[in-house]
Amino acid sequence: MGEKRKDYISWDEYFMGIATLSGMRSKDPNTQVGACIVSQDNKILSMGYNGLPRGCSDDEFPWNRDGDDNKYFYTTHSELNAILNYRGGSLDNAKLYVTLFPCNECAKAIIQAGIKTVVYDCDKYADTAAVIASKRMLNAAGVRYYKYERTGRVVSIEL
Repeated sequence: MGEKRKDYISWDEYFMGIATLSGMRSKDPNTQVGACIVSQDNKILSMGYNGLPRGCSDDEFPWNRDGDDNKYFYTTHSELNAILNYRGGSLDNAKLYVTLFPCNECAKAIIQAGIKTVVYDCDKYADTAAVIASKRMLNAAGVRYYKYERTGRVVSIEL
């Protein structure tokens, strides 16, 4: 009897790869963020990416970052989309894989949904008020978070 393969990817590599692939669905010309929520026994529960709400045309709303009418008024972040896309009941004790560290608004949704672990790939906005507040709330609520460690085996996109 032969031995099993030893160079297979880890669960973190697998789920972050799925989050990265989900982010590639985003129509945002500047930032593509993806999220994947998994159960304690490593089953995919939901996925999401940053984009407009259902029924809002990607061609009729702005994608610019500045001005009085910009994308931030209309887009939903990947984490919230993944939470809202879940139709199976409770997300208590689930783990969220996300390509960009969650903002304060998404942190609120993560906490309220019962997600207990966040694995993130990039934290390029670490010094912003939104991410500082996010970490403060996640810490207070006992939500563990850690940075995904790349191995080089999974193709990724730059944020």
